[in-house]
Amino acid sequence: MTESVTSPVDPPGDAPVETHLGPPDRLKQLEAEGDIAADYLEELLDIADLDGDLDMDVEGDRAAVSIVGEGLEALVGDDGEVLDALQELTRLAVYRETGERCRLMLDIGGFRAELRKNLVELAQDAVAEVKESNEPIKLAPMSPFERKVVHDAIAAAGLASASEGVEPTRCVVVSPST
Repeated sequence: MTESVTSPVDPPGDAPVETHLGPPDRLKQLEAEGDIAADYLEELLDIADLDGDLDMDVEGDRAAVSIVGEGLEALVGDDGEVLDALQELTRLAVYRETGERCRLMLDIGGFRAELRKNLVELAQDAVAEVKESNEPIKLAPMSPFERKVVHDAIAAAGLASASEGVEPTRCVVVSPST
């Protein structure tokens, strides 16, 4: 079985890097990525003198690490900019240890979980509007992560969507199902 893994520094949607690991080996690899990421993040928390608990999981085809605790807002930043940078640094730390690119997802203080919930609600509202009007609608510009969440929610509702434009003004267009 062949799985696709994108680069830690390439935005989602770029050409995937092929690996040839089966499901049990892939699961072990993702767990190892989570462990490396957790070690890196624990050191970061120690250096920054911040308290936080780490939770590791495998979600779909990627390792997921969450830091939960009080006073972590500085690690999220405005609109998640610091979180995005920390995620990239963590992916690079995993790459340094494994020599393999990873798609690790980092969440801090539930920021991404809350964002995901809000984006699913936005997608559901857009679906309702498109179903009512039978006309496509264009959503506001979004990051690659945000667009992925919206595309998945729209597909689950049975409608079509596509990304349009170029970064940083790339957006999702929701269309009636054909």
